[in-house]
Amino acid sequence: MVSFLLWIANSYILLYSVICKGETMKIILINGSSTPLYEQIKNAIKEDIIGNTVSSDAQLPSVRQLSKELGVSILTVKKAYDELEREGFIVIRQGLGTFVATMNQDLLKDEKQKDIESHLLEACKIAKTIHLSKSELTELFNYIYEEGTEDE
Repeated sequence: MVSFLLWIANSYILLYSVICKGETMKIILINGSSTPLYEQIKNAIKEDIIGNTVSSDAQLPSVRQLSKELGVSILTVKKAYDELEREGFIVIRQGLGTFVATMNQDLLKDEKQKDIESHLLEACKIAKTIHLSKSELTELFNYIYEEGTEDE
């Protein structure tokens, strides 16, 4: 495991690279954040799964191992794992360990759609602050959607 410590605005940010059976998960913990640590861990693992950084059926570190590597309570990691299992991202096999679930394509699409919605909401807020009309924003969106993504 590799970790980096940054001190920003009366809180510190820890970036962990956790090796998971040859694959590397990145977990960022922000001490002093309004987001609880278990949720930060859950979100980081979820992002790695959705982004295919960690493949389906990959074994994750045990609760005890991850809590030790991150320097957090076992209960904090357990709560993150329990929520990930409830949301369908991981499978906990008693006596065998914790594994990335084979991803349901509808679940992946739903998660990506939530991400798009949050970005569109932010774009709409910015557009309103500069008094960009709905038709101008729609025109910009259509241009980016049709022309701006061709090089990808």
